[in-house]
Amino acid sequence: MTAPNRNTLWGRVIADELAAAGVSGAVLSPGSRSTPLTVAIADHDGIETFSVLDERSAAFFALGRARRTGEPTAVVCTSGTAAANYHPAVIEASQSRVPLLLLTADRPPELADSGANQTVDQEKLYGDAVRWYRTLPEPEPRDRKLRSLRTTIDRAIGETTGVPAGPVHLNCPFRKPLEPVEVEGDVPADLAERAPLAVEGRDGPFVERTAGRPTLTEGEIESVAATLDAADRGLLVAGPSDAPTLDTDAVAALAAATGFPILADPLSGLRFGDHLDREDVTVCGGYDSYLDGASEWPEPEVVLRAGASPTSKVLRQYLRDHADRQFVVDPAGGWREAEFTATDHLVADPSRLAAGLAAEIGDDAAGSTTDRYRERFAAAERAYWDLIDDARADETFEGQVLATVAERVPDPATIFVSNSMPVRDLDRFGRPRAADLTVLGNRGASGIDGITSTALGAGSATDDQLVLVTGDLAYYHDTNGLLSIARCGVDATIVLVNNDGGGIFHLLPIEDFDPPFTEQFRTPHGLDFEPTADLYGLAFQRVRPDDFADAFEPSQGMDGTQVIEVVFDAEASHRTREAIHTRAVDQVESDR
Repeated sequence: MTAPNRNTLWGRVIADELAAAGVSGAVLSPGSRSTPLTVAIADHDGIETFSVLDERSAAFFALGRARRTGEPTAVVCTSGTAAANYHPAVIEASQSRVPLLLLTADRPPELADSGANQTVDQEKLYGDAVRWYRTLPEPEPRDRKLRSLRTTIDRAIGETTGVPAGPVHLNCPFRKPLEPVEVEGDVPADLAERAPLAVEGRDGPFVERTAGRPTLTEGEIESVAATLDAADRGLLVAGPSDAPTLDTDAVAALAAATGFPILADPLSGLRFGDHLDREDVTVCGGYDSYLDGASEWPEPEVVLRAGASPTSKVLRQYLRDHADRQFVVDPAGGWREAEFTATDHLVADPSRLAAGLAAEIGDDAAGSTTDRYRERFAAAERAYWDLIDDARADETFEGQVLATVAERVPDPATIFVSNSMPVRDLDRFGRPRAADLTVLGNRGASGIDGITSTALGAGSATDDQLVLVTGDLAYYHDTNGLLSIARCGVDATIVLVNNDGGGIFHLLPIEDFDPPFTEQFRTPHGLDFEPTADLYGLAFQRVRPDDFADAFEPSQGMDGTQVIEVVFDAEASHRTREAIHTRAVDQVESDR
């Protein structure tokens, strides 16, 4: 490896080590101070690069790609407020445990606190939202320093995929010249000959990292298995998954062994998949309504819960009030049970634990009482989805959009769903289906910023059909992200549910106080989103709710990106949700 100056050498070593350590994608935003990084990474054959002009969108794009792959994506920006624009995505990556490597260029140390242009304090810029932080030393063509650089890159990548996974920040100061111009004598001509290990690295990463997965001892697994085996009534609850690598076969095997139904959040990786074809496994998706009427059901004796906090408030409160013994499984030892009623905390990898418990319990554990309890949930599911089928003819039923997407999206496909009402509607109305659907959302911090960019980043990592379901405010928040469709070559079907403002606020008591409800909370904007299609080269159609299915299905086979806008009245939609919920509760109570 040769270089015209030390900055170019530094950037090339960083790019080389990123690729050697398994980073296959990087998102780059234009800027001067980051030139050595940008040029080196863009030139590296082993790294696919994506150019995103807006740093806020760039960080969310990288987040989406990393979320879809489960592997770290690098994101590179210049100094100053460019790095600050990464912060929302960093928070989401931290909260939802997504591996992200942030490379922020910086001014040389002597310019700190000097009033120099575009110089801000980037030391520990993201606080404790990152798993690890380092400011790299200034570039220098020295043997030990280059070996240190390679080691630091490998350590940083390893930390992104640690337990828990998350973002890592490397701050990278450079002084001019930043471009790959020849600086006589800056890099000794014989450097590679004198320091081959430092300059060329190793065949593979400079430092191999082997990370174990937390598991329980054999005796501890036997103890938990005995508790599950002794229970006639139990539940397996799966919240949003941290990674796309959940072993659904292991969880299904545990469900079959115990006879417990699986209450599967749509982001858990268990709501959809081939395991739904198993006759000995019951996967439930309608619990957000019918559990509200299940207070007189026999209570579960034991609950085993994994993943982040479930989207469903009804489910969270049901577990608070009706689960005397509740195991919460978390591989990082984190506490993700905000009702504070769990009785046991298991620090273990959920997939390995499920497999171990299933093997320990065996095939003959479920008895007649357990089967009756599971059938109670299966019957409630059948009745609930019949009710939803009847409700889908109502034009005020906003949830029909998510019901249709879950039912008719191709197999396989990647669905990205926005926060606010779309993810809640998918939770309530997305019927479990035996299809290879990867369903993602930003539920770590649950913001509506960066939704489009995150979805497109996820789409960049797969050949699956990509469907984004977003609300109008989330769409507005990230219109900059639409530029990545053309610049990064990602196509999608974007389903835009437009209820003219913050429809979710109808769920809150503030709805009864107007003013200020309409102008300060629901905030109707009156925007026409069709011009965004002209601006970004998209196809756009606005359809009535009862025409949505006819528009959605053909879009899956089209080239390019289509935006399908479905317009609803927020208040009417909310009243319809309430009516459906009430009917579901009444139905459960009448069937007791």
